[in-house]
Amino acid sequence: MLDGIITMIPVYVMGRKYEIPKGLTILKALEFSGYRLTRGCGCRGGVCGACVTVYRRKGDYRLKVGLSCQTVVEPEMNLVQLPYTPANKAIYSIKTVVPNETAVIKAYPELMRCVACNTCTKACPMGLEVMNTMAAAKRGDFQTVVELSIECIMCGMCAARCPAEISPLNVALLIRRIYGKYAIPPAAHLNERLENIKDGKYRKEIETLKSSDLDELKRRFSEFQATKGEAV
Repeated sequence: MLDGIITMIPVYVMGRKYEIPKGLTILKALEFSGYRLTRGCGCRGGVCGACVTVYRRKGDYRLKVGLSCQTVVEPEMNLVQLPYTPANKAIYSIKTVVPNETAVIKAYPELMRCVACNTCTKACPMGLEVMNTMAAAKRGDFQTVVELSIECIMCGMCAARCPAEISPLNVALLIRRIYGKYAIPPAAHLNERLENIKDGKYRKEIETLKSSDLDELKRRFSEFQATKGEAV
């Protein structure tokens, strides 16, 4: 934008040409072009993984993937939204899964086809070490898998790009669930709180909140915020 003049650039959405303001994200460019997004649009902050987009830059033969709320449009860009990224997901009961690498490989045998090409890591919009995560999964190092994948937003881009047809997001999810159930000791304060709930300690207060009008809820929230500030 120069001296108040908006610079318009051409982009192609599913083959149709539109003129949109330079500097918009793909998500905003789609809405500017008149698309009403009811799928493939979530938090708009890059943390929910819902807005996967496939695009090609002018003169580049390669297809790229990214989050449309984070990727800025470029002149002559061709793009399309993926409201859902298909990825293989095993069916299992966490209550009966054996907590070792054999169970993971049984659920996702394609994991052993990983050739460490690093395509998954390059595709990750969060910059996670996906290839190293899969290597840790193969050798049964569950703690490392948890540490490397804990910020995964489950967008599915790693699975979409993997030539071995692995679903790294779901492999890591299974391992985090196993680790959470079998490796992390139960929190004493959580057990105490669950017992309080079971005994009905908070039932009266909850019923009071449910029967309160909006103004009363706002008043209570303001008091809570003030108390919280004093405590800090």
